[in-house]
Amino acid sequence: MGTVFSFDVRGGEPAAVRTALEEAIAQLHRVDEVFSTYRDDSQVSRLARGELSVEECDPEVAEVLGLGAEAERLSQGWFSTTYEGRLDPTGIVKGWAAERAALRLAAAGASGVSVNGGGDVQLCGVPGPHRPWRVGVSDPLRPGSLAAVVSAAGVDELAVATSGTAERGAHIVDPRTGKSAVTDLLAVTVVGPRLTWVDAWATAAFAMGSRQALAWLESLPDIEALLITAGDEVRCTGGLAQRLG
Repeated sequence: MGTVFSFDVRGGEPAAVRTALEEAIAQLHRVDEVFSTYRDDSQVSRLARGELSVEECDPEVAEVLGLGAEAERLSQGWFSTTYEGRLDPTGIVKGWAAERAALRLAAAGASGVSVNGGGDVQLCGVPGPHRPWRVGVSDPLRPGSLAAVVSAAGVDELAVATSGTAERGAHIVDPRTGKSAVTDLLAVTVVGPRLTWVDAWATAAFAMGSRQALAWLESLPDIEALLITAGDEVRCTGGLAQRLG
């Protein structure tokens, strides 16, 4: 998927957790083989060329495309699984894959799981007694500094995803124009239970711009967000303060 995944796994029976970790890593490699738009022989590339039908692909392809269609509907078209008229579900695959990996490890008995896929994180459980997971949010205007720290205190599952231009430049596309999204935003960090959705919502929100994005994010259940503009203005949803610390 063109990025680095890291795992922080606590507790559980060592053999069972080790097996689940090996399975999770193998699953991520399989996701890359199936969904990569950079591999001519991937199922998604072949599907885009009309060489395969969805029914002929792995069941996960239909699952991801269904999630992408739902994200497009809920974002009123600001999220899309197409790029330049071609099938491209990469905007939702990474979050979905990291979330699945984390849930696999939690199901194997790990008491605390953190899976980080290119800076987007799925958390389950706790890292230790009376200690919640905490995730730093980079400040796009001050490299090496944090804009905020998100805490998973009080919840069993939490995901944090950021979309912006600080790390990868202008890579987010406005699906309505097909060109790079030009807005007043530098970064959008979205917080919620599952990484599949917060990753998609961060991408869609960035393409919208701060004013429309904030109103839309406020309307989503169980979602909080932090938006940083090019003018060094910080905007956040009403309940975000409860997740900081």
